[in-house]
Amino acid sequence: MTIISKPETKSFFATDKRLLFVLLCMATLLLLYIKISFIENETAAFEFLQDRPEGMILRIIAALKLFSIPIIYLWKFTVIAFVIWCGCFMFGYRVTYTQCWGVVIGAEYIFLVPELLKIMWFMVIETDPTYNDIGAFYPLSLMHFFDYYSIDKRWAYPLRALNLFEIAYWFLLVAGIHHYARKDKKYVWIIVSCSYILLFFLWLGFYVIVYK
Repeated sequence: MTIISKPETKSFFATDKRLLFVLLCMATLLLLYIKISFIENETAAFEFLQDRPEGMILRIIAALKLFSIPIIYLWKFTVIAFVIWCGCFMFGYRVTYTQCWGVVIGAEYIFLVPELLKIMWFMVIETDPTYNDIGAFYPLSLMHFFDYYSIDKRWAYPLRALNLFEIAYWFLLVAGIHHYARKDKKYVWIIVSCSYILLFFLWLGFYVIVYK
């Protein structure tokens, strides 16, 4: 009797990882370039400093941001994929580190959306922001419930990091691991919660403690 195996379900997370990585870097580079060139460089503070030494420092920082994108992504994906892979291993899920890496790359695409919204916000709605306004703004985050200029600055990053896109990122991680593990999503949520989500909140707590 011939046994016919079920074909593997197509998934975005199964796309070639090198292609996903290159496209992600290019998209991030484009959005960052637009934000720097057409929003940050048009602020009154930058225009005031552009002919001063401080203006040169700002341009150098902007250039470093652009060129460091692949390095930052490689480091981020390596760490997060390892954490999730450890979670899968501890719960007995046969998901390889390479598959976890692909899941993390695919899930990262969700963070392109808030960057695009941020660009649209400052180019269409709030067309004359200050440099601090740009740094403080993050769509659909807890920062919108606080005054950036009055809160202790140690809370600025955590309040931006706690946003709906971060929660969507958790759902994408679960969907990606579920694609490879083929088991109850309830247990996949436990894996992601005990690995990445736990690490995420520990990092925010550490940031608040050591910030000066």
